[in-house]
Amino acid sequence: MTSFWQKSPVNLLDWYIIRKFLGTYIFAIALILAITIVFDINEKLDSFIKAPLKATVFDYFLNFLPYFANQFSPLFTFIAVIFFTSKLADNSEIIAMLSSGMSFRRLLRPYMISAGIIAIATYLLGAYVIPPANVKRIDYTNTYVKNRRVDYGDNIMMQVAPGRIAYISRYDNTTKTGYRFSLEQFKDKKLVSRLTSLSIKWDTLYQWQVRDYTIRDFKDNREIITRGQRLDTVIPFEPRDFLIGRDDQEMLTSPQLKEYITRQNERGVANIKAFEIEYEKRYAMCAAAFILTVIGMSLSSKKVKGGMGVNIGLGLVLSFSYILFMTVTSSFAVSGMTSPFVAMWIPNFIYTIIAVVLYFKAAR
Repeated sequence: MTSFWQKSPVNLLDWYIIRKFLGTYIFAIALILAITIVFDINEKLDSFIKAPLKATVFDYFLNFLPYFANQFSPLFTFIAVIFFTSKLADNSEIIAMLSSGMSFRRLLRPYMISAGIIAIATYLLGAYVIPPANVKRIDYTNTYVKNRRVDYGDNIMMQVAPGRIAYISRYDNTTKTGYRFSLEQFKDKKLVSRLTSLSIKWDTLYQWQVRDYTIRDFKDNREIITRGQRLDTVIPFEPRDFLIGRDDQEMLTSPQLKEYITRQNERGVANIKAFEIEYEKRYAMCAAAFILTVIGMSLSSKKVKGGMGVNIGLGLVLSFSYILFMTVTSSFAVSGMTSPFVAMWIPNFIYTIIAVVLYFKAAR
């Protein structure tokens, strides 16, 4: 019997556990989202009354609910495991499985399959589906709830390309216009060209209109001056490179985030910690599905005197502590105490140790 359980592929019992796991996971999400909607409506009622109903339903709630569910996917996973495993233990179903020759390790297999399904769904949603939806959600909140757009910038300086330094005294994103612009070109640490203008206007991707400009080219100890009223030119930077809003990182897919982070690092831009944290967080949350599943299964696989309530209470404490821990460590990355990668993976590392200890304790 033991060899049968060890060698058999996914069987009816596995599918039974997988259905229980995923069914409870979806039920937990639906229940908490229903409660969230009530609280959110109560908090933003004045804004919802002013906004068109169609925009509230389709631009806000239709995009807010998947975002919220994905953000707290580790919590829902943990609650689901604790809830249905405690129920299996109370009904002596786990005892029956182990008595039939199934090892504790074999019992963990359908749990990990379910965690894998959740991890894949969490990553695909967070990396590709939810960011475009966040564009509409954040635009709605900026329009009707609280405007957090960054429409102005002062004293902007960045390296737009190797050896090319751009400076804008002030930029107004409502008119797409910058004032007192300069673009300096260096070669072997020597200034070879300098463009200055009274204003610069952004047209499309990397396309800029330079107005009332002066170009000074330095060649062979000579200065060649060119002046004009308007110059259409390509400068490899755009407003989103220096006007960084609070939620901008949530509107980029993972490939876009990676490209943006790489480009900004090459330019020497310092205030992109939020983008790096968001990028690492999307991967860390996928790993959390497996870690919290092992912890939840190990905790609730045996009967306890207090019944299911004790396991659920302990599960809530651990899951909320995980989310709180991740929030605290992310602040370390923002302050520069550690890298975003380390900050996002510290909770997983610590909770992996907890998972291993609990697993071997439960297996005995």
